[in-house]
Amino acid sequence: MDETTIPVDLVHWILATLSIVALLVFLVPLRWRAPEAGPGAMFVAGLLAFFAFRTPVTTLAVASAKGVWDAIFILYVMWPALLLYQITKQAGGYDALRHGISRFSRNELFVILGLGWVFSSFLQGIAGFGAPIAVVAPLLLAIGVRPVYAAAISIIAHAWARFFGTLGVGWLATLQVADVQDVPRAAFESSLLLLIPTYFGGLLIVWLYGRWAAVRHAWPLVLILGTILGFGQLVFAFVSPELSTFLAACIAMIALYPLSRWRRFSEPVPQSDVPDRPAMDDTATHAQAESDEPVMSIGMAFLPYAVLTVVTLGVQLFDPLNNALRQFRIGLPFPEVTTGFGVTNAAVERYAPFSPLTHPGTMLMVAAIVVWIVYRANGYYAAWGVRHGTENLGRSLIVDGVPASLPVIAFLVTSRILDHSGQTIVLAHGIADTAPPLIYAGIASMIGALGAFMTSSSTASNVLFGGLQSDVAQLHSLPVESIVAAQAAGSAYGNAIGPANIVLGTSITGIKGQEGAVMRLAIPWTIIVAILTGLGTIALVILA
Repeated sequence: MDETTIPVDLVHWILATLSIVALLVFLVPLRWRAPEAGPGAMFVAGLLAFFAFRTPVTTLAVASAKGVWDAIFILYVMWPALLLYQITKQAGGYDALRHGISRFSRNELFVILGLGWVFSSFLQGIAGFGAPIAVVAPLLLAIGVRPVYAAAISIIAHAWARFFGTLGVGWLATLQVADVQDVPRAAFESSLLLLIPTYFGGLLIVWLYGRWAAVRHAWPLVLILGTILGFGQLVFAFVSPELSTFLAACIAMIALYPLSRWRRFSEPVPQSDVPDRPAMDDTATHAQAESDEPVMSIGMAFLPYAVLTVVTLGVQLFDPLNNALRQFRIGLPFPEVTTGFGVTNAAVERYAPFSPLTHPGTMLMVAAIVVWIVYRANGYYAAWGVRHGTENLGRSLIVDGVPASLPVIAFLVTSRILDHSGQTIVLAHGIADTAPPLIYAGIASMIGALGAFMTSSSTASNVLFGGLQSDVAQLHSLPVESIVAAQAAGSAYGNAIGPANIVLGTSITGIKGQEGAVMRLAIPWTIIVAILTGLGTIALVILA
């Protein structure tokens, strides 16, 4: 962007926060559904842009179109994920998983940690873009976790893996926009700060399951798995930051088997140790015990995730194939637009181009097609239909997908309006310009979290604010690597309250309209992690 005359004062800073505040108010106290809250926040952002930030209608139109294009990136994960979910569900796959997983370990908390924390982190390492939420949330439902808790766990617990996950997309984006001189140090300090959401991701699951009694029961497991994930990522970041999350999650996945043999976590959680279990649906547990034998084996029920993993790794790690598929890229042209305050967005021939053939949505589609063919050939749909009746696949997909798509589009249009009107600049500069160096260091991760909240993406947050953070660090004579690390950590943990992520979670778990309930679980966790990350950043700056 060129030099602007946009005023960074208290009045404009407050105005710039109003659309975000409105969204939170709509979702949490007022308990609006996301299809209502999203357009409401978008309307507020548009009015403020037009009247307070001198944004012409043409600029608003271009910003909105870019937001719709950004949404397609997420919707192309959401719809194939919903398709894979329905294909698996209507063949009896989740019933088989519920039975099979209970045989793997009779300790339901161990299983929830394995799926909600370790497996989701593994998926984030190779796929990302919502795939962990779409895949893990139904599995949690299948073992009796209540829908609101299943959505929250699948969104929050793997947030630590967002920055170096997806084979390092967020990391690579950060290096493109931030003036980082000591790259190994930036990777190391980012991994160090990400230890906080790593451990707290596991603690959150345990806390939601059974509060302090569950923490007393499961703290050794959280400590072991958190160390494998967090310190594994830190060690591998010295070798290959792009593979650090994936490799650490692979080791944690392997470690689950010997840990499941530990008697403390192979036997059911004693009722005397954890009497209250708010995350669990007792009705679902009883139904599981009384249900018939599944129509397929657990190995066949895991086929969707095996196919997804093989296809994703094959495309991502086999360079000749990956390079060939990446040649086909799609992006839309947009003209240059500006505002009355001189906030200018240059013309682009291809805005946010992406490669659909290497996109996680395509991986999910391939997995869905393969699974449907195999399940149909083995007669699972017919066998399950005899017991429970048949459903129309297309109708089920539309019922789930259409209401979920509207708020995703609205949230991302809001994000682009905030960016193109200069409200994002005012928010970030208002914080940076008024904060002394150490205070700024303490709140730097919150700017990254703000970007993740606005976009539901670690990569987008780093593109938005990575350059700004490094510039402010230089102005304040702060170590750029430490501030960029704070930005990285914030861009990861901020996804816990990303509205598009929450909508995806509520859609997959069948609780559309309860986004506020999930947000109420996510906000306290995010605040705690933000405070600790701020203190950690200050410590890095002092020790530099």
